Amino acid sequence: MNTPAPTRAPAASDSSPSKLKQAITGPLLYLFILGDVLGAGIYALMGTLSAEVGGALWAPLLLALLLALLTAGSYAELVTKYPKAGGAAIFAERAFRQPVISFLVGFSMLAAGVTSAAGLSLAFAGDYLGTFVDLPAVPTAIAFLALVACLNARGISESLKGNVIMTVIEVSGLVVVIAVVAMMLGGGGGDVGRIGEFPVDANPAIATLGAAIIAYYSFVGFETSANIAEEVRDPSRVYPRALFASLITAGVVYVLVGLASSIALPASELSDSTGPLLAVVSASGAGIPEWVFSLIALVAVANGALLTMIMASRVTFGMAEQGLLPRALGAVLPRRKTPWAAILVTTAVAMGLTLIGDIGTLAETVVLLLLFVFISTNVAVLVLRRDRVEHEHFRVWTAVPVLGAASCVLLLTQQSGQVWLFGGILLAAGAVLFFVARLRSKAPAAR
Repeated sequence: MNTPAPTRAPAASDSSPSKLKQAITGPLLYLFILGDVLGAGIYALMGTLSAEVGGALWAPLLLALLLALLTAGSYAELVTKYPKAGGAAIFAERAFRQPVISFLVGFSMLAAGVTSAAGLSLAFAGDYLGTFVDLPAVPTAIAFLALVACLNARGISESLKGNVIMTVIEVSGLVVVIAVVAMMLGGGGGDVGRIGEFPVDANPAIATLGAAIIAYYSFVGFETSANIAEEVRDPSRVYPRALFASLITAGVVYVLVGLASSIALPASELSDSTGPLLAVVSASGAGIPEWVFSLIALVAVANGALLTMIMASRVTFGMAEQGLLPRALGAVLPRRKTPWAAILVTTAVAMGLTLIGDIGTLAETVVLLLLFVFISTNVAVLVLRRDRVEHEHFRVWTAVPVLGAASCVLLLTQQSGQVWLFGGILLAAGAVLFFVARLRSKAPAAR
């Protein structure tokens, strides 16, 4: 799958110098993607999955990894071919030559990213923080987003160095789960036989597919890396390695955590727990204090919010550079070389969304919007095969984007009617914003 493709005849924009600082190395990119994928969701995921597949938690996690790798292959080709900020929106603009499609793809990414950041900020300010101090949720969430914006504006290098520390902490929490259950098993505890047990009334294949749709959500996050491609050193060589290595690492960790959870506790106890990994550690008898996992969860949530806001600001910057949003949003700090205007606007929107308080339906709609983005990216790979660039880039097997698009369609069929309706309303609102912006841009020319 990793086949370099030397091609010719670049577009003019490919050779233009970047306004952003190329400060992201391979290890920083690997940890960026890994930190985004290994988010707070895994700390609550096992309980939901166990209700679907019983003790066979590893099966849907492995299937979800394979589905995610399909779309990741398409991202690897397009990012190395067109290493510019903006990600999927830029790919759509090049492939379909319809500004409204590019705008809606970018708008979907923005809606997903900003809403996710708002939800993460509320999660940060909720029960996790409540373990240590009791503060009002919404004001705390807004203050938290302001701190995230400051780190984002300070510089991509500083942000990703912070991500390194937070990723190590959140991964260490998962390693602790695996280690204490291994010790439990070595001492004669646990039950290995549970890892192959499905619910009595469930069809294993259907149950695994249904649970894989849930598990797939835990791998969403790798697409955010496409929006910082312009700040990566030597992206044609570095990006594919970091992308696939981080996804496979996350998949291995998820599968091991799933096996550990099944061995430590029966499915009925896992599915009834709101903190399943904490229950697993407690069942192991390792004697680790509960506040330790609350702290790790806080770090995971904070890391997810930081990476999501980096993505949202870079999408906004890239769309402004392409003229899909006002050019003013492409302004960067002279010394820091970070998109301050895009950071300010996306942070303000995220702060506004925290006032809603309950954004459960919005969170489900985020997934729907991201699946549309993934379909667009998979199709764009095939359309842009005839476009030539003069630098070497990653080229994926043709079957991969085809299967990637098909997997996204399969996942779309599992969404509820309410989520489809809400997603349609958001996309319609985006279309209205686009056409209003187009009319305003044409008015001065007409005068």
